[in-house]
Amino acid sequence: MGVGNRVFLERDLPSKELIEKFSKLPAANVADVMGRSCAMHSEIKLMSQPSKSIMCGPALTVKARPGDNLMIHAALDMSQPGDIIVVSNEGDRSQSLMGQIMMEYAASFLKLGGIVLDGPIRDIDSIGLMDFPVYATGTTPGGPYKEGPGEVNVPIACGKISVNPGDIILGDEDGVIVIPLKDAEEIYEKAAVLSANDHAKVEAAKIGSNDRSWVNKLLDAKKVEFIEGKHS
Repeated sequence: MGVGNRVFLERDLPSKELIEKFSKLPAANVADVMGRSCAMHSEIKLMSQPSKSIMCGPALTVKARPGDNLMIHAALDMSQPGDIIVVSNEGDRSQSLMGQIMMEYAASFLKLGGIVLDGPIRDIDSIGLMDFPVYATGTTPGGPYKEGPGEVNVPIACGKISVNPGDIILGDEDGVIVIPLKDAEEIYEKAAVLSANDHAKVEAAKIGSNDRSWVNKLLDAKKVEFIEGKHS
C-alpha cells in the first residue's frame, strides 16, 4: 500500500439523525462541553453566504500536498451528498486550493454539506455570494497544482485540530469545530442541555441578574491582590 499516495473508499459515518440534531446547536455551545479544545484556528473563516446558519455533516478528509488539489478532485468524485470535505495543507498559504468551478460542482451537482480548507481559495467575487458553506484562510489568485501525492479518508490536521474520517464537522459564523464520531452521542446530550441553559443566561445578562459571585471566588482562590490607590 502506497502510504502518502492512497485513497480509502470506506469510512464509518454518523447517523443522519445525529447530524440533524447537531445542526440545531451553535458551535460555541458544543465546544464548551468538549473542553473548548476542538475549534479550528480562527484563521479558517466563513467565506460565503449560506442561507442556513449552521453547517453540519460527516468529514471526508483530504491530506493534500501544499498548494496541490489533485486529491481534492479525487474526494469530490467519491463524495456523498451532505459530506463536508476537510482539507489539510501543511500550513501553506501561497496557492489557492479551489475556485468557482470546483465549488459550483460541489454545491450544485454533488450537494455537499460544505468545504473546509486549511488554505486559500480564489474567485471570491463568485464564491463569496454562494449559498454554500465555504471555510478557508483567505484568497489568492495563484491557482493550485495537480500533481499529488496525497491521501483521502485518513487522519489529518486542519486548523491545528485533528480530524478523522467520519467525524462530525460543525460550523457557523464563529468558525468550525470537530466532534469525534466515537464520542458524538455523549457530546450531543451534554451540549443540548448547555444550549438550553445558555438562553436563560443571556436573558439574565441583559438585566444584570446573572450570578457573578464566581469571579471574586476565583480571584480569591488565585490570591489576587487588590490595592487601594493608583499605580505610580
